[in-house]
Amino acid sequence: MKLVGIVGSIAEDSYNRKLMMYMANHFRNYADIEVVDIKDVPMFNEDQDATNSAPIQYLKHRIENADGVIMATPEHNHTTTAALKSVIEWLSYKIHPLENKPVMIVGASYFSQGSSRAQLDLREILEAPGVRGLVMPGTEFLLGDAKEAFDEHGNLTDGQTIKVLTKMMEKFVKWVDVMQALQGPEPADAWKNEDLTASGKADTTIEGVKMNDPEWVEKAAAITKAASGHDYVQLDRGILTVDQINWFLKSIPAELTFVDDNNQFLYYNHNKPAERMNASRRPEQAGLPLSKVHPDIRNVHDHVKQVLHILRTGKQDMFQLSEPQDRKNVKWVVNNYQAMHDESGNYRGTNEIVLDFWPIVKKYLEMTGQKLVDDPENAVDTGASASVAEDGEASADATPDTNASASVAEETPVE
Repeated sequence: MKLVGIVGSIAEDSYNRKLMMYMANHFRNYADIEVVDIKDVPMFNEDQDATNSAPIQYLKHRIENADGVIMATPEHNHTTTAALKSVIEWLSYKIHPLENKPVMIVGASYFSQGSSRAQLDLREILEAPGVRGLVMPGTEFLLGDAKEAFDEHGNLTDGQTIKVLTKMMEKFVKWVDVMQALQGPEPADAWKNEDLTASGKADTTIEGVKMNDPEWVEKAAAITKAASGHDYVQLDRGILTVDQINWFLKSIPAELTFVDDNNQFLYYNHNKPAERMNASRRPEQAGLPLSKVHPDIRNVHDHVKQVLHILRTGKQDMFQLSEPQDRKNVKWVVNNYQAMHDESGNYRGTNEIVLDFWPIVKKYLEMTGQKLVDDPENAVDTGASASVAEDGEASADATPDTNASASVAEETPVE
């Protein structure tokens, strides 16, 4: 289950942010909680419509792609904060991502009453006709005396408080499941919410360098002080230097691509020039959002969104597209899009593996003395290279479109 955690404070030192971060870490077995910031969202002003600005669109996409929302509110003068109220105004002005979205409210405050009046105020706002959030009824988590509630590592220290919060989280997970069941399956066009521009960020996003910078790798490495050369890296089952990892990945007889969960193209195993690749890649493309990696021609972006949505939502763990050639027994390139997950099962991106299978089949035939023959009774599987249908399945009667894969034409501009 994927949830978005919205902190209603823009203060640098916020107990409500501490509470949300604690929940994200402590309840990993219940859900993947992505904590988002609202400090960059402008104050609501109808005369200066910022609906399409990056901060608001980022929140919109994150909420739409989540199963539910958790809001942590401080209490200012018996109400929620002006910052959070302004955010909800934007999210109910021309866009409505909170509509029919399950919401849980929590709050922390300096004093003993928690944030009871602010939570009541926020509940009424979220249930307003223009917002229509599905606020979980009958529960409040009021963390009073917040300045004494956390240890130096940001963990809650009181066992009873943790127990109450855990029960509330368990109830919210069930609430989300029930609300989703009542609403039925997701809309057929839910894949359209995939953000190929990578306008948001993941917890592994490298900030401080523009995505379209041709020296993105070098500048991002400087910012993160990334290991390189002879530096050792401890992996899941081994210790290798960065040089050894590069040698290993480049020697794999397939083209590998890493796209993170924010749809940013981070890596490919650069083992041959672009013009010799089945899915052309160039070094300066690393760091770009997918919208700049794929040519925006015909319906390529729609195909990419559909495939990513299938993998992100767990409908499939792998999606395959083949690019057969006009002549038989010459080439058979297959693009395998594999969902990647962390140790808790959360989606963390897509690994595309591009491989020409014909040399493998040819070698097998040579070694076994067999040969391929046509089967007159077997219809060719036209869905092998089909475009993606709206329901997330390969459409057998769709027109094959090899550009729907992650391959990029050599003339694709880099912006």
